[in-house]
This record gives sequence, structure tokens and C-alpha cells, in this order.
Amino acid sequence: MKIGVLGVGSLGTIIGALITKGGYDVDLIDINQQNVDGLNQNGAKITGFLDETIPVKAKHPNDLTGKYDVIFLLTKQVYTKDSLESILPFLHDDSVVCTLQNGIPEENVAAIVGKQRTIGGVVGFGATWIGPGISELTTELEVVKKYAFDIGELTGEITERLKTIKDILETVGYCEIITNINGMKWSKLLMNATFSGMSAALGCTFGEVLYNQDAMRSLANIADETIKVARANNVRLVEMQGKDFEFLELEKQEDISEKIAFYEEVWGPHANLKASMLQDLEKGIKSEIDFINGHVSKKGREKNIPTPYNDLVCTLVKKSEETKELPVFVENIKEFNLVSDEQKAFN
Repeated sequence: MKIGVLGVGSLGTIIGALITKGGYDVDLIDINQQNVDGLNQNGAKITGFLDETIPVKAKHPNDLTGKYDVIFLLTKQVYTKDSLESILPFLHDDSVVCTLQNGIPEENVAAIVGKQRTIGGVVGFGATWIGPGISELTTELEVVKKYAFDIGELTGEITERLKTIKDILETVGYCEIITNINGMKWSKLLMNATFSGMSAALGCTFGEVLYNQDAMRSLANIADETIKVARANNVRLVEMQGKDFEFLELEKQEDISEKIAFYEEVWGPHANLKASMLQDLEKGIKSEIDFINGHVSKKGREKNIPTPYNDLVCTLVKKSEETKELPVFVENIKEFNLVSDEQKAFN
């Protein structure tokens, strides 16, 4: 079996390296030639909660040969179209593309490679790309062992190819097969829209959001908006990491205090994580904000569900993209507090 990991950034480095260590024939495919060279020359170096260097085989898309049986898609969504079109000549009729991206990319992926070749997937741990060939695992190993991946067919069926994908991914951490991948993707979208969105908008780690009262008030409203938008689109969020994210919906602002322990339990192990969108801002490149908080806002507009907190995250992140200036916590938290004040005045 020939496997490709397409997009070798923070997560792709770790996933590709550990699948390789598991004995599979894996190509780590990346458009960054420096990264490719570093991986080939020095191996994949994993730091943080795992300290290991693993010899790997890396390739630039221009140097691919043969046909891949399985592709794990880990590029940012802004590069989905270009990356998949580059790999199309190297897929056969029964090839599988498993989406392990943030957001909800399955419709776009299926439009390019075919619905019959698309499997949905969710990653339950975080990482930070340090440099060519180096990635930091920022989630505790125990979490990876219990909640690394969820995968599912778009049709909801349980198939033999799903079981094959599960076996491959379990060289990294536990992988669960589920029948409602769309509901799971929305649960992961909530995880990204809340802590990744606020991390990017405020320029800080998840922990700095988690332990700031003003930031958590806004974050709780981002979660509430996401749940209401999902429901308006006939989606029920699926339990993730043993937690029912529907619990985070708010009937009134006073409910927020009852939710904090939930947030601390789920996100406490990820406190050191810095959103990949913030990492993009630090590098001066375009983030996935349109596919994360922007997706909630877009789907909300379609159903006339207001999303002022998700909208503000998008505004602040895009401002940083345009100005090339990193977000400043003390300044941007004031913007969120203004939204809160407006809501109180309206209510």
C-alpha cells in the first residue's frame, strides 16, 4: 500500500512520521522545498510532549511518481484546490482521500477528486510547526492515545476501507469510526472557531484565553453561535473526546459560568497550543479564517442567524493579514467587550 501525507506542516510532520514508523510506505508531500530537504536529510523531529526523530521520505509535488492508494489531506483549506489538482494524476479509481483538515472541506474535496474517493476525518490533537522538518506536539500524549482521530464515510456507512484507514491512523493514536462525520466536523469546527479563533484574534495561546474572564465570555458566545447555526442547517453536533458540545449552547448570558468547567476539562490539556491561524499571521501569510469562523458566519447569514462574535474574529484576523501587524491582546479584547456591551443594551 502506498500512502501520501499531503501538506507537511505541524500535524502532517507528526502524522507522516508516526505512520512511517508504523511500517507503512509513506511519502510526506509538501510544496516547501526547504521542508522537504530538511525531512529527507535530518528526518522528522518531533518535540514537545514527544521527543523523537524519525527517518522519513519526503517529496515535492513535482517529483511524484506512481499511484497512491491513500492520501491524508493536511494542507490548509486555502490550498485545497491547488494541492489536490496536483495529486490527481497520481490517484487511481479506488484511491481514498481522507480529509484531516480544519473546518468542513469535504464538499470541496469531493468536487475535485470525486465523492466516492472522499472520506471525512477529524484530528483531536494539536501541534506547532517549528521549522523545516521540526514539529512540536502541543497536546499531552494521553489525549493523543485516547482521541487522536475520528473518521467516517460521507454516506454514513461502515466500510472495509474505513477499517483500513483506522488501522493506518492508529500508528499515531486512537482512531474511531463514526456514522455522522458531518456532525463530528461541526464539533471540531466549534473547537477551532472558539479557541483557535480567539487565539488568532487576540494573539495568544489557548491557555491565555481559557484563564481570562473577558475572553471566555466572548468565546462562549462563539460556541453558542456555532451550535445555533449548525442546528439551523439540520446538523446536530456529535460527542467529541467523550463530551457533548451541545451542552455549550446558551439560553442566557448568565449561563456562561456553568460552562467554564467544561471548557477547562476539554481544553486544559491544550493550554500551550497556539492556533495555526496565529502562526500564519506571524509568518505573514493568509490564514484559514474564512473556512473556520467565516464558515459559521456564512452559514449563519444563509439562515438569518446572527453571528456577531464570529464576525468580529474574522474582522480582526483579516485586519492583521492586511496590515501585517500581529494582534494585540489588550486592544482586541476591548473590541469583543464592545460586542458584549451592545448585546446587553439590545437585550
